[in-house]
Amino acid sequence: MNPYAKMKHSDPISDAQPPFPSATATMRKKHHQQPKAGLPEKGHSSVRSPWLLSVLAAVPLFVAPLITASFLITISQFEGSLSRFVTTGFEQGFLTIMKAHGPRLSLKPTFAYTCYIALQAVLFYLLPGPTNTGQRTPAGYLLTYRTNGLYAWVITHSIYALLCWYGLLDPGFVIRNWSGIFIAMNLFGYLVAIFAYGKAYLRPSHPEDRRFSGSALQDLYAGIELNPRFGKTFDFKFFTNGRMGMISWTLIDISSIAYQHQAHHTVSPSLILVTILQSIYAIDFFINESWYLRTIDITHDHYGFYLIWGCFCFLPANYTLQAQYLTHYPTSPSTIYLAAIFSIGIAGYALFRSVNNQKDRVRRSNGKCLIWGKPAQYITATYKTSDGVEHKSILLCSGWWSCARHVNYVGDLLLSFSMCAVVGTDKLLVWLYVIWMGGLLVHRIVGRCRGGLFRVFGEGYRPTGKRLDLTTIYTFHSVQSKIPINYTISAHYTK
Repeated sequence: MNPYAKMKHSDPISDAQPPFPSATATMRKKHHQQPKAGLPEKGHSSVRSPWLLSVLAAVPLFVAPLITASFLITISQFEGSLSRFVTTGFEQGFLTIMKAHGPRLSLKPTFAYTCYIALQAVLFYLLPGPTNTGQRTPAGYLLTYRTNGLYAWVITHSIYALLCWYGLLDPGFVIRNWSGIFIAMNLFGYLVAIFAYGKAYLRPSHPEDRRFSGSALQDLYAGIELNPRFGKTFDFKFFTNGRMGMISWTLIDISSIAYQHQAHHTVSPSLILVTILQSIYAIDFFINESWYLRTIDITHDHYGFYLIWGCFCFLPANYTLQAQYLTHYPTSPSTIYLAAIFSIGIAGYALFRSVNNQKDRVRRSNGKCLIWGKPAQYITATYKTSDGVEHKSILLCSGWWSCARHVNYVGDLLLSFSMCAVVGTDKLLVWLYVIWMGGLLVHRIVGRCRGGLFRVFGEGYRPTGKRLDLTTIYTFHSVQSKIPINYTISAHYTK
């Protein structure tokens, strides 16, 4: 879940792996290949100039945290009005506002956040769970993961509830100390990114899967290692995506409810519904955690600042803007309005899950299943990894996948819209979530899908017509994501 791709919305690249990956070892390579000597090849960025890469990387490295901090200030000082914040910023100077009202480092929330990270690391390492295999890496590795995130989510929230029940923790602690926690999230985001950068040079887990750009800042930002690990089982990227992002999300929402009750002696229905929708979202992520292993977050994104800071800070700070706003400024939409918006959100989630379940069912059964009461229709595809070994997979083209190429994205957007609309305000700040998701998904469809299909299949894409267009929405993600896997489509269409 890199966060910018909204973890749960990242589509599984199930077409890029065999239908039945086994999980009998922590890590193994299914075929032999000669390891690369020395440093691996440089990355595949279209920008080749190291100094230009450094400039492009420096902008998000230093500007993104400031933008996120501006949202915190907008809520605390400008009643959630971005227009007022911007106007005042031009009048008084944005740096002046940052110095006067920006978040502050505080020992207590920093210590609490450190304990939270330690707890998540212990749960990640010790809790039992099924073992699942991820996507084949460019160097040919098949890594296995213990998916115990749902247990960790339940235990974390249970500990939080018990500490509050016995008076050891203020239920509204997170929101009451949000300024200090925000600084702590940023601090750890930077520290872990620097650690990952050094580890990639000194103790890489899989040297053949590293990627270098020629620019130190770009490598710090985009990451060098694909799957850095501590030992054989502690995968840093998997831990960061799920535990520091998704579990934090619902904890912040729950603390928002507690703080609103303490401050206003009531809890607004809007905040309750926002929390329910986002909790459904997070719990579904952990229930389907094995599915997440085949998304571009895990298979494509290297472990750098982009992913690390995104999960430590961007996701918890920005995906909870609706709850943060309602905590301080409760709204009172009508019951009919709330019921209608909430129903749209549930319908969007149901659509999202139904579409992706069809995909998973066909992949896991190797096409031997029913879709909408009829035998699944699919195209058999072959692809080659960078070492020349050929593999087979299937591309579903019935059920939802015969209706449109991205019906799951429709469900995503409906759910995202509901999370914002249920707040019941026209403040732009609370709508940034669905605006972000809309832009992201359109970019995937237009930027990656159309262009990627033709680049992967060349002229062979045209004769297959709309059916291939409908059913290969994942195959080109790997190519666009700089994973050197070349695909060819065989002539086997099964009804």
